[in-house]
Amino acid sequence: MKLPLYQVDAFTNQLFAGNPAAICPLDQWLDSDLMQKIAAENNLAETAFIVKNGDKFDIRWFTPSVEVDLCGHATLAAAFVLYHHLGIVSDEIVFFSPRSGDLSVERNGDLLTLNFPADDIQQIDFDWNGFKGLDITTQEVFRGKTDFLFVYENEDQIAKMKPDFLKIAKLPARGIIITAPGNEVDFVSRFFGPQSGINEDPVTGSAHTTLMPYWAKQKNKTQLKAKQLSPRGGDLACELLGDRVKISGTCVLYLQGEIFV
Repeated sequence: MKLPLYQVDAFTNQLFAGNPAAICPLDQWLDSDLMQKIAAENNLAETAFIVKNGDKFDIRWFTPSVEVDLCGHATLAAAFVLYHHLGIVSDEIVFFSPRSGDLSVERNGDLLTLNFPADDIQQIDFDWNGFKGLDITTQEVFRGKTDFLFVYENEDQIAKMKPDFLKIAKLPARGIIITAPGNEVDFVSRFFGPQSGINEDPVTGSAHTTLMPYWAKQKNKTQLKAKQLSPRGGDLACELLGDRVKISGTCVLYLQGEIFV
């Protein structure tokens, strides 16, 4: 069996930056075990599989080791493939995830905008005595649906953070987000997810559903610019709309081919 495969760099306008995702359009769903093996073979942060279903496209996301509830950059990349390589002409694509519901992507020129549900975050008392996964501590820690959020004072702390992935992997979460005010943007962040098979994710669209409710309140505005400070780096424009978050970026095609399974 031959299947089409695209590799796209998301949240960037240049190759070898942003977050790479593999997109595999299907006529019908494969067994979950086979999709997991394909994702492991791709060895990217996420591989997204999409199947047309009426006016929508069903979507599922896999890291090299697990299926995840939500992935921003691979959804952006999937929309890019549909628009630029599979003939979709409408200005909005609606994806459906069995784990996250309807997720739309709007097109405005080269800019693609995700519309995701905002996370519900709660500040918690965090036990730093029992956790040594980060070399800088902070008193401001939040818990969202899937991730921990650690808030720091400045961008330099985020850039210089030295994570211990073995210790982070023991936390009961998809991963952890660290964030601080940015020098040139409203806020910066990094994402560590060894629990999900990704030590450091280059650009994490879904993490911004957690970041935006926090920073919109701190900055007292609903439209913010963000940067993820991974080695590859990525730029995002975000807007908080009540219980939804819009996350915008561009994509670049790296690879188009076929896989044989």
